[in-house]
Amino acid sequence: MKFVKFGLLLCAAMLSMMATVGSTPVQAQKALIIGFSQIGSESGWRSSETASIKAEALKRGITLKFDDAQQKQENQIKAVRSFIAQGVDGILLAPVVETGWDAVLKEALDAKIPVVLVDRGVSADPSLYLTKVASDFVHEGRLAGSWLAQRTNGICNIVEIQGTVGSSAAIDRQKGFADVLTLFPGMKIIRTQSGDFTRTGGKTVMEAFLKAENGGKNICAVWAHNDDMVLGAIQAIKDAGLKPSKDILTISVDSVPDIFKAMADGEANATVELSPDLGVPAFDAIIASKAGKDVPKWIVSTSPMHFPDTAAAEYARRTAGAATAVATAAK
Repeated sequence: MKFVKFGLLLCAAMLSMMATVGSTPVQAQKALIIGFSQIGSESGWRSSETASIKAEALKRGITLKFDDAQQKQENQIKAVRSFIAQGVDGILLAPVVETGWDAVLKEALDAKIPVVLVDRGVSADPSLYLTKVASDFVHEGRLAGSWLAQRTNGICNIVEIQGTVGSSAAIDRQKGFADVLTLFPGMKIIRTQSGDFTRTGGKTVMEAFLKAENGGKNICAVWAHNDDMVLGAIQAIKDAGLKPSKDILTISVDSVPDIFKAMADGEANATVELSPDLGVPAFDAIIASKAGKDVPKWIVSTSPMHFPDTAAAEYARRTAGAATAVATAAK
């Protein structure tokens, strides 16, 4: 009987040890270390994207090595090489421009470090990066152009404030908008210039447009490649004694909180949404890749449009959400 009891106790002890050993790899699993090279903080949307990705990393227990490139490609290339040297588990890259990435992406590939492009694309060979998590910028441009065509019955003199020259967002949004204009001979872009995705840039460019176009009397609408530039343009329109959204229509992309306030105040007409919440699909892609799973080459985020009728409610919702994300990321 004693032997039976001893045997039972021994089995119980062995089972307990097995359970402990079996659970150890899960509990002691090495936390992922991810490098994130961000373009900068040139706009409210960019800051929201950074806060969102930092918050998602914190939520998942991921160590995020963040680098702000201050809108310079050379800083991004240096950051990516630093991440490679540190042996990170993956890299998130929001490329400032499309070209010039082949060499450094090849270095990451050789080091077996997956690179996920977030928000923007590159012209490099797709085999050099894992995937792109981004909206369809061409589609965004077409949505903006289609809305304006409907609003103006296809007759409108448009001024365009482009994003950063050479960026995929600027190139593709311009193309999508131009695709629509080919269908409406009465719609034409009479002035176009880069505002570099900044509010200050948008204001400066719009001031020049107003001066060149009879104080704005020749302008039907302003099409800006992001909300911050159109918000700068709105200020310039107001300073010129005109009413934005009435004397000059506005259409832009991003859906940052401030554009909803402008719409609620009757100073903006429409925005195409570009979600800044790209951390979830980006981190999921790296984890899936490390597990040997297939990852699509382009993970597309949706692009709904927003108008003044829901602007006040959206502003309240998004300002509350943005405050939460920033507070979480700061912990």
